[in-house]
Amino acid sequence: MSEKEKTVFEGEREIPVYTECDLLVVGGGAAGHSAAVAAARAGCKNIVLMERYGYMGGDVTGGYVIMVPRLSFYNKQYVRGLQEEWFTRMESIPGAVLGPSGDEIGCEDPALVNAWKNIHDCFSTNAKLPERLVRSVYFEPNQLKIEMDKMLLEHKDSIHVMCHSWGTRPIMDGDTIKGVYFESKEGRKAVLAKIVIDATGDGDIFRQTGCPYFGLADKLTRCATTALVWRIGGCNWDLFCEWKKTNHAAAVALQEGFSKVCGFRAAPLPGPTNDVCWINNWHPERDCSNLKDATETEMETRDTMRNALEYLRKACPVAFRNAFLYDIAPQLGTRCSYRLDGEYVITPNDFAFPQEHEDVIAWHSTISFINDNCPIEIPYRAILPKKTENLLCPGRHISADEIGIDYVNLIPQCVGTGQAAGVAAAVAIADGTTAHKVNIKKVQDILARDQDVPLPRNPYTDPSYMQNVVDHEYGLYTQLAKNAREKAGYLSGVRQFGANQGEIVDSDSKSVKGGGDAQLNPNLIKATPQH
Repeated sequence: MSEKEKTVFEGEREIPVYTECDLLVVGGGAAGHSAAVAAARAGCKNIVLMERYGYMGGDVTGGYVIMVPRLSFYNKQYVRGLQEEWFTRMESIPGAVLGPSGDEIGCEDPALVNAWKNIHDCFSTNAKLPERLVRSVYFEPNQLKIEMDKMLLEHKDSIHVMCHSWGTRPIMDGDTIKGVYFESKEGRKAVLAKIVIDATGDGDIFRQTGCPYFGLADKLTRCATTALVWRIGGCNWDLFCEWKKTNHAAAVALQEGFSKVCGFRAAPLPGPTNDVCWINNWHPERDCSNLKDATETEMETRDTMRNALEYLRKACPVAFRNAFLYDIAPQLGTRCSYRLDGEYVITPNDFAFPQEHEDVIAWHSTISFINDNCPIEIPYRAILPKKTENLLCPGRHISADEIGIDYVNLIPQCVGTGQAAGVAAAVAIADGTTAHKVNIKKVQDILARDQDVPLPRNPYTDPSYMQNVVDHEYGLYTQLAKNAREKAGYLSGVRQFGANQGEIVDSDSKSVKGGGDAQLNPNLIKATPQH
């Protein structure tokens, strides 16, 4: 496009109101689906869930982000609620889920830890030894599509689902949102609501309300990459892992050669069954909300798939001799574009200097080498716009700075903040108040008492969860945390997935770091990033 774009005027016209509701959730991904279900369970009776595709789950089921990492810290699982419910509902389905069970997390038995070594991120990979099992779960996305529908159908009297409907613009009355215009095959229509949840992931709604927001994340972060995931069938993952252990030099060469054939960083990862793996990839310095970047990511990835598959067949025939293209994710792998500049902005310092928030709505262990994945408190203010009223913004566009977003916009945080947003909306609607004035204590009690969400200092959460954090020093025994506490501004130079190469890069010295803990655990270096 030229610097000065041509414009046209769209004439005024009457827009039919499709429906009115108490709560409108725009986006049926991990955050939006969780918000709708949580709101219904908290007593909200008139909910509309608007989704542009024909299924729920977004990145999870459509982008094939088929693994959720780091749900536990030592022997306690902090990320529960609806996130854990996905897996408990599917655990009886053959081949649907794979990961250490809740009873196994924190286990340090070398034999059991070794048994999970072939499955990425199911064991601790940094800081303290001995290694221990971690609650990370792989799942079959199509089974989850079915299960997410079932969760909605259980609340069909409260939740009205609108698939193939793309929320495009907010309806505003001053600084208060009143609903959303949407496009579908029926044309442009509107949904009016008392409270709106923007769960689009890219701030499609909040960006047009007048509230402040941020642009693309730091270019050296995971969030500044895009992907198109695809899967390979007919492989043998266990044999592949054993081959790598006995052919170390060849395995390193395969990793480098595979990315070279693809033309961008890419890596095979395990799935819930031994015969299907998925290929994650990282196209650097791309914005998933940019049409050119999104188009090139999809077309360039598909263009390399046949050559990449043939390379695996030749380089490791013992595992990939009979491999074939299993399927391609039906939608782009979106990591980050626009972010909310909310009432609270999460930064890397939240991991080195633990904060106690009176409005905490999620207490999540995340992928953070700063604090060895110790849970941090995510406040309600991180999903609350500064200016716009009756709008909540959970999910991967949560309020965080350009580096901090890398730590808090993975699937578990989308589910957790979405669940909290749904409960908050239900409470505000029931009490006849606004999103900014909601009774946060009531929200927290519903989450902790009724929806299986552990929260610190809450009477409905077992005190042993806080004791576990205290006993393990909030994870601040890492060298990264020590450096951050000794040198002001240190973490502004640290990129967890430095230059998109899966390394920690300290920009002060321009060198690769192991967080100072590489001597404790060599797996810290070049750990494959998630999502």
